[in-house]
Amino acid sequence: MRPEQPTRLTRSAAHLHRLHPNWEQRLPPPASSVADAILLRAHTAAHLRRLGQSRDFDDDTPFFPDIATHARRATSAALAAAEHAFAHRSAAFALMRPPGHHATAETAMGFCYLNSIAITALHAHHQLGVRRVAVWDFDAHHGNGTEEILRAELGADPDAYFFTSVHQSPCYPGTGLVDVGPALRNWPIPPRSPRSEHLTALRASLDAIIAYKPELLLVSAGFDAYVGDPITAMTLEREDFAQLGAWLRETFQSHGIPAAGVLEGGYSSDLPILIESFLAAWSG
Repeated sequence: MRPEQPTRLTRSAAHLHRLHPNWEQRLPPPASSVADAILLRAHTAAHLRRLGQSRDFDDDTPFFPDIATHARRATSAALAAAEHAFAHRSAAFALMRPPGHHATAETAMGFCYLNSIAITALHAHHQLGVRRVAVWDFDAHHGNGTEEILRAELGADPDAYFFTSVHQSPCYPGTGLVDVGPALRNWPIPPRSPRSEHLTALRASLDAIIAYKPELLLVSAGFDAYVGDPITAMTLEREDFAQLGAWLRETFQSHGIPAAGVLEGGYSSDLPILIESFLAAWSG
């Protein structure tokens, strides 16, 4: 069975509502609210046309009816989360699928059809007036698409974006072995590394972002570095994701950096518990 299933969201949303009925939950804006002009900052016109064609991109990223609509809806949620976080200086999280950080400018791959986090970063800079946008990617897989899209943008404005990724290596997609530049940083982690080593890399990656002094932090929140995830070989536990959330809270309290998160990977049956631990610690 394909691990990227709708139950990732339905079970997680139900769990969050049961434990935190007072948390504000909103439906995302409709997919139609995401204009092509927003998507075209990150993706080519050929890719947007390809999304509507009934052909698989690859074995991991097949065609589904209305997949373009679903991907746009996930992007609309990411945009709304970032707009809320920046305007209200408060945390926001887009609990949506499909994930996005593998999608490149020209193609879908790795369960990802539109790169919602990269689209949101570019939208924040160009439309919201955020001068410095950072992306913290702690998914177990390298955010290759995000890195590629931001790398192209940095050619025109080398101070506008900062990207860090902490990920298993070797692992899909095989990228992220070294830093690409001073604003595109990677921390490859060998499979089954001790939790302490992984957390040290995660802390270093967040500290690099804090040193960059962004006006907005976007989080590619993947939960597949969990020890029980079926498609990776990492060792993080539930309390480690709570630690990541606590770090985000401290980052805002100490440095005033608002943050918005977007769900990426995470395929264990414990995903709802992991998301709740992360968000509860983030919210305080």
